[in-house]
Amino acid sequence: MKQLTHYDIENNQQEFPITIVCDTIRTPENIGMCFRISESFGVSKIYLHESSPSVDNRIVKKTARNTIQQISHNTYNNFEQLIHQLKEEGNTIIGIEITDESIDISDYDFCTHSKIVLLLGSERNGIENINLVDATVAIPMYGRNSSMNVIHSLAIALYETTNQLKEKNLK
Repeated sequence: MKQLTHYDIENNQQEFPITIVCDTIRTPENIGMCFRISESFGVSKIYLHESSPSVDNRIVKKTARNTIQQISHNTYNNFEQLIHQLKEEGNTIIGIEITDESIDISDYDFCTHSKIVLLLGSERNGIENINLVDATVAIPMYGRNSSMNVIHSLAIALYETTNQLKEKNLK
């Protein structure tokens, strides 16, 4: 067995109709990792709140590596206005959040939507206005802790979403 390097690997590059909205994520490491994980999963675009650390932040750039240049991104200042705009553009807004109506992420059918927004709530307060989403999905957890890091949740959600969309495209 030989461990492969970056030069040995050719990814099957693909872009999915997935947009990420970061609802006032505060830590630069989380913003940087959002870019890095989103680029890895073929996300189309990322929206960051204007009060979140900027893509020019040294820690954001270090954590994101070169992915900031590889993925489209924009900032917003009005959460409700952005969500309404994305809905008008044909997106389904899916919050990654634990609510009394959340669906287990593996039971949610992402393939029924042509354009998907995965909405990440802030580390401290969750999603600003949960009533604007079309659905919420939750990641089953089996330990004592009731939540996980926002970017770990994003990675799991992107894995599930892209797997479902990829399978749909193979049929």
